[in-house]
Amino acid sequence: MHRKTVAVVDLDAIRENYALASALAPQSKNIAVIKSNAYGHGIVRVAEALQEIAPAFAVANINEALELRSAGISRPVLVLDGANDIQEYEEAAANNLQLVVHTVEQVSQLLKSRLSGDLPLWLKVDSGMHRLGLMPDDLKSTHDRLRNGGFNVAVLCTHLACADSVASGATKQQLDRFKACVSGLDLPLSISNSAGILAWPESHADWNRPGYMLYGISPMTTEVDTAAGLRAAMTLRSEIVAIREVPAGESVGYGATWTATEPSVIGTVAIGYADGYPRHAPSGTPTLVNGQIAPLVGTVSMCMTSIDLTGHQDVAIGNSVELWGQGVCVSEVARCSETIAYELLTRVAACVPRSYTP
Repeated sequence: MHRKTVAVVDLDAIRENYALASALAPQSKNIAVIKSNAYGHGIVRVAEALQEIAPAFAVANINEALELRSAGISRPVLVLDGANDIQEYEEAAANNLQLVVHTVEQVSQLLKSRLSGDLPLWLKVDSGMHRLGLMPDDLKSTHDRLRNGGFNVAVLCTHLACADSVASGATKQQLDRFKACVSGLDLPLSISNSAGILAWPESHADWNRPGYMLYGISPMTTEVDTAAGLRAAMTLRSEIVAIREVPAGESVGYGATWTATEPSVIGTVAIGYADGYPRHAPSGTPTLVNGQIAPLVGTVSMCMTSIDLTGHQDVAIGNSVELWGQGVCVSEVARCSETIAYELLTRVAACVPRSYTP
């Protein structure tokens, strides 16, 4: 008997979410960010679903880019982390990839290579996130060094650190820094991530980079009207494999962290932290059974999780349980678990089959 744990991915929802990103910034082109296995949704299947409407894709590293090429994806692919050595630069050139350049060391490696115009480059500026990027004062000299070396500097880009908060002043400060340092360089710009697309129209540029929003979840810390049309793309689902009556005063699960205050009906669900469901999800975290909320009880086990079915009618072994999806937002599970939905989506284990619709 096979476990019925599955992550169902709605490809139409991803296409609709991409269309929303495009509608919110009609003067921009949108490079679909499908890094980290398309945020857990399946990098190749998502690329195949979007390749007729997205002009390009962005991934984290060379390995992800080569996976797309091996699968027959021919659209331009941007490697956000760039390359780390000459071999990776050569692989990028041989596979028609584009690279982000964000350190002076990468610039030196490029100038020592013989690749020149074979590689379209995106120069990244550190406008205030202080993670990756050239310092603003170094941008023009770096641009000139690469251009004089015969390289194709295609786009100037930066990354927003606090765009998920409409109340933060950091985004305006970053925009001002970036626009000041690119002044005089007549090149396409890329600024907006998903949060920028949703909440900061002044960050919309030649190329936007929607990622998280493609999968139907808003990155914003408060509700914004522009996110209302997003549709969750992943439903994580399993099934009830056991049901038992637990008397008042008895506990459930490892560590006896939850004790019944009344006679209770407890269901055991065939999913746990080995599948990527968060072990630190506390009692009370919602799941959905037959259209009714069934809160998690006790400690999540490696392959099993317990839920409270008390008061549910017509519940039976084999009933489907939604851990997150259309009925239970993954952001709510993340809030209960004191993490972010990005982490939950990307941690759905490889052992969990992905099923695609349509």
